[in-house]
Amino acid sequence: MQHRSATIQRDTKETRIEVAVDLDGTGAADIVTGVPFLEHMLDQVARHGLVDLRVRAEGDLEIDAHHTVEDIGIVLGAAVAEALGDKRGIVRYGHAFVPLDEALSRVVIDFSGRPGLHYRVDFSRARIGDFDVDLVRELFQGFVNSARATLHIDNLEGRNAHHVAETVFKAFGRALRMAAARDERHAGVVPSTKGVL
Repeated sequence: MQHRSATIQRDTKETRIEVAVDLDGTGAADIVTGVPFLEHMLDQVARHGLVDLRVRAEGDLEIDAHHTVEDIGIVLGAAVAEALGDKRGIVRYGHAFVPLDEALSRVVIDFSGRPGLHYRVDFSRARIGDFDVDLVRELFQGFVNSARATLHIDNLEGRNAHHVAETVFKAFGRALRMAAARDERHAGVVPSTKGVL
């Protein structure tokens, strides 16, 4: 069966981003962004989502990481959307609860064709190392806009900011894996009463 994969490149005056995804991969990650904490989190998405993920990003990090992180989300969403194609035969919905010590997060995704983000994550501090935690939301907002997906992210428990972030990204990977999975009982069928997503 053919792998569902895509490579997208986006160049702006602020960033140059290339993302390659294989939704039927093994969880291999090759990520170079200049933002080490983000690289660690995207590796979690690949590993727990069983998505092969290659990211190359150059951005105006001398200002801050905002444009780089946001644009990676945009390009990742575009690559996932292209890899899914017309979404025939996919499960469409995915969800995951992931714990890490005291932290617990829930992520639910619907490849609905309608971008929407519900995000309820209150970090205990503003930065994890050099990483601004506000950028987590920006990454996922970029993703939903380009993937045309509805995404609910809720942190349910947690004090340690690193643990909270890691549960969010791991749960996102698991939910993505479930939603993008092929449903053999509906092979060739778009999972919507409208007949299109």
